[in-house]
Amino acid sequence: QVQLVESGGGSVQAGGSLRLSCAASGVSYSTYYMGWFRQAPGKKREGVAILDAGGGTSHADSVKGRFTISQDNAETTLYLQMDSLKPEDTAMYYCAAAGWGDMDYVRRFEPNKYKYWGQGTQVTVSS
Repeated sequence: QVQLVESGGGSVQAGGSLRLSCAASGVSYSTYYMGWFRQAPGKKREGVAILDAGGGTSHADSVKGRFTISQDNAETTLYLQMDSLKPEDTAMYYCAAAGWGDMDYVRRFEPNKYKYWGQGTQVTVSS
């Protein structure tokens, strides 16, 4: 059974940093896509960063150069290092997973392609 538990959210000033963690069980990173998504009030959930089943990483244009997705060597924790945070990064951040057989690579940023979700962790960036 897949379980995802996020942590690390909080409140920071613009320009600050946070590192989100996602404790994952029941997944193998070699056969799952793992991703970070976010949803701001009144907005649709959007993909932020993806770790694909081949170990490659992708980042949304809005966070490229500021956010970095990574995993630990034991493949039990997914991270999102967030630097140079902006007020527009304020959102609930979610960790998600999908089996590689259920995923189209070109659609990897689409939330509806992911079956498993964590409960989310809030990130608030003040100006």
